[in-house]
Amino acid sequence: MNKLFEKSTINGMKLSNRFVRAATWEGMADGTGAPTQKLIKLMKALAEGGVGLIITSHCYVSPEGQASSGQIGMYKDELIESLRKMTTAVHGAGGKIVAQLSHAGNFAAEKLTGRPPFVASNFEGLAPTPRHEMTVQDIQKTVAAFAKAALRAKAAGFDGVQIHGAHGFLLSEFLSPYYNRRHDAYGGPIENRARFILEVYKAIRNAIGKDYPLLAKINCQDFIENGLTLADSIKATSLLADAGLDAVEVSGGMLTERKLSPVRAGIDCVEKEAYFQEEARAFRKQIHIPLILLGGIRSFELAEQLVGEGTADYISMSRPFIREPGLINRWKAGDRRKAQCISDNRCIIAGGEGKGIYCHNEKE
Repeated sequence: MNKLFEKSTINGMKLSNRFVRAATWEGMADGTGAPTQKLIKLMKALAEGGVGLIITSHCYVSPEGQASSGQIGMYKDELIESLRKMTTAVHGAGGKIVAQLSHAGNFAAEKLTGRPPFVASNFEGLAPTPRHEMTVQDIQKTVAAFAKAALRAKAAGFDGVQIHGAHGFLLSEFLSPYYNRRHDAYGGPIENRARFILEVYKAIRNAIGKDYPLLAKINCQDFIENGLTLADSIKATSLLADAGLDAVEVSGGMLTERKLSPVRAGIDCVEKEAYFQEEARAFRKQIHIPLILLGGIRSFELAEQLVGEGTADYISMSRPFIREPGLINRWKAGDRRKAQCISDNRCIIAGGEGKGIYCHNEKE
């Protein structure tokens, strides 16, 4: 059997293949953060389509950490029942689903939260509107919020949780020397800048136990001036791995960038695919936990190569599944043509219009 379709486990979580649906904001939760039937239907379709592991879009762990309308919430116990409906639908279709836990930080939507966004450091040029530089007490409260959110995810039937430490959201800000200009125990060298995410990891682990899958998503680099470097990213991930992290998803770039963003347009040839693969190879030399690689992968043959040579253990995609939720079943059946996604990013525009994310090209 092709290695991509081998069964595997991540801390006891049994997966049917090595394909992962990367966290993708869908814009399909209601005003409280509860999944709508439309979102539940989408998650079920991904499971039915053969995706081995589904990672939800970022779930905000506290009210001030909300990034946008339509975002899934994990900030209060009252959401557990509605979230359980989603996990039940996925499990009924034979799938596995992990909740991505996040705090938007500088990207928090003040019009929704009613307060200035939390940031690692408030400095001139950060944004035209006021930001709230986090105190140590704020950090401690946020660490506790992540742990409580993880317990809610576990109670709702998720198969694991993922800490979102990428793309310029709060934990990513603390890792990045561009955004983190602090002079306390959370600023300066990478050991200090990684302190926040390590505290989040340890608080979650203490809450959920050692036998519940706990993953993290990390920028391999920020790809901005004075941003997180590859060497520092590997160091931060090594600290998490040494603490017991079960798997790392390697991403990169900031949402504020275009050319080197996490979601790059114009992937029209295999040479433009897997744009974090060289960084993944550097990770592999020093990080010895399962590695999930994303970044514009569209071709089965390239995915097969990356896993076969050991660059990655799992292949993560997002936009291809918006166009083709059944992509993995198609590939498994022998139709190995590349994903139909043309990477024009119009699906993201659709989500911003309040319609929920969908592929424009599929409708045309």
